[in-house]
Amino acid sequence: MTASDSAAPRSGPTADAPAYDDNVRAAMAVSLRGCEELLVQSEWMAKLARSQASGKPLRIKLGLDPTAPDLHLGHTVVLNKMRQLQDLGHTVIFLIGDFTSLIGDPTGRNDTRPPLTREQIEENAKTYFRQASLVLDASRTEIRYNSEWGDALGSRGMIQLAARYTVARMLERDDFTKRYRAGTPISVHEFLYPLMQGYDSVALKSDLELGGTDQKFNLLVGRDLQKEYGQEPQCILTMPLLVGLDGVEKMSKSKGNYVGIAESPEQIFGKLMSVSDDLMWKYFELLSFRSLEDIQALRQECLNGRNPRDAKVALAQELVARFHSRQAAEQALADFEARFRQGVLPEDMPEVHVAGAPLGVAMLLKQAGLAPSTSEANRNLEQGGVRINGERVEDKALKLEAGSYVVQVGKRKFARVHLKG
Repeated sequence: MTASDSAAPRSGPTADAPAYDDNVRAAMAVSLRGCEELLVQSEWMAKLARSQASGKPLRIKLGLDPTAPDLHLGHTVVLNKMRQLQDLGHTVIFLIGDFTSLIGDPTGRNDTRPPLTREQIEENAKTYFRQASLVLDASRTEIRYNSEWGDALGSRGMIQLAARYTVARMLERDDFTKRYRAGTPISVHEFLYPLMQGYDSVALKSDLELGGTDQKFNLLVGRDLQKEYGQEPQCILTMPLLVGLDGVEKMSKSKGNYVGIAESPEQIFGKLMSVSDDLMWKYFELLSFRSLEDIQALRQECLNGRNPRDAKVALAQELVARFHSRQAAEQALADFEARFRQGVLPEDMPEVHVAGAPLGVAMLLKQAGLAPSTSEANRNLEQGGVRINGERVEDKALKLEAGSYVVQVGKRKFARVHLKG
């Protein structure tokens, strides 16, 4: 049995479950939209009902470590859920993990993550809340830093906290187990990360904590520690990890398959237009503020013959408008259509995967099957017949980093190229 199996009571309705009114059920539907797992549903339903009866908002927590200076669309999946719950009247807490960043999150690692310096953390944290406020209502958001109680714990408090969890429970965590069995070093300080994230929930008295599916263990530690400290345990809600533009791996800046929310309108629009038609619908579910009914109706229209490109344009415009403005979204569409000759892209554009980033343009064209040789590719570049994401490319020395690109050679050759390292 895993740690999550032992710590998580089974959810789901029971024969003797209490009846709830339509407002509570509607709030539950909002909570469940697009989520991977909600533990424990019966507990969350009871919290929602109690909040409605008392008029006291629930405390909903999301912690992000400022490990990079910018947020991308993958981060906004949980931020969107926070906004939906915020709009129901609950208190959302945007927690910046300036203390936990000094430890380094071991989640998904097969080696020890180098901790960030205080200077790196402070620099990255400067932009986090400003960018998160593009999704959240800043005036109704509680912003906290976990150094507030992390620093105050001191060595005595840290020892007392560590005494509340066992090494055996820590080693039930999947990535720790794999590293232990493989003989890969695990530093003692890495055990402190889930403990401190769990202690955040104690300090904030959270009713619900959000995170990606990769954070489930850490979120469950929070439940356990709240019980240890005599608090009602939080519920946990995990959201799927957003697949990147390559359609394969999770969105990550290091993999080059990301859309940064601080990027220009043209960059956001162009990158979203490169997403495959199938992946587009998952983006709609996790990123759009449209109702599920509207999304399903749009999808049915596409199944009935409407060009999926229309739906993709609608999604790209919605997100550009959210992070910039409606005017910027209209201009991004106009610029995109102008670059692509009024947007005539083939509906059956091939998907091509190429390795070797950073890679020269000519070699990319050859490996993607868009030119028979590098010399022919160079001739196309010289003649101005190559466009990448709508922009004409003539520089033969240009090297492309890992990422996804819509590549056009001449008037008729197109491919959606996913370039990897």
